[in-house]
Amino acid sequence: MEDLTPILPAHIEDTIRSIARLHAEHHQAATPVQRVVDRVTGFVGRPRFIGALTVATTIWIGVNLFVLWAGHTPPDPPPFPWFDSLVGIGALYIALLILTTQRHADELAQHREQLTLELAILNEQKTAKVIELLEEMRRDNPSLRNRVDTEAAAMAVPADPQAVLDAIKVSHAEAELLDEADRLPDGVE
Repeated sequence: MEDLTPILPAHIEDTIRSIARLHAEHHQAATPVQRVVDRVTGFVGRPRFIGALTVATTIWIGVNLFVLWAGHTPPDPPPFPWFDSLVGIGALYIALLILTTQRHADELAQHREQLTLELAILNEQKTAKVIELLEEMRRDNPSLRNRVDTEAAAMAVPADPQAVLDAIKVSHAEAELLDEADRLPDGVE
């Protein structure tokens, strides 16, 4: 049987392995409690849990109403205070499970964001170097007309990540000031 897996360049396979290793290390670093929380949250997030919860709720209310209808005192008479307490406690635990799981997932997302940022910076530096080499080749090749290309010269200089970050901060601050000015009532400055 023929292998249908496409052949990928080595650098792409390396990147895929690095990302897979990042995910594996993240899951291996999880504490046993985090693993249990992930499993429970995964179970709670499935449609079958919603179905089971609906069936349990219907049975709880149905049994209590049937016992009341039969003329006896039900264990949890309407308006079902015990059931109300169970639902409140269950909702609290589910919310905490979701928050715990989300926090753990955010750690992985931060690592992926860092990897993406580092690769973007590296690619920008590589692109600047390629442009620099192309410009050098154009200047050195006697068959090509030598001309000044200011755009290519500017693109050949690698960006300073700190300068880019500072420019982003200034841009966001200006946008926030404009947004605040738009929210002010007319005549108020």
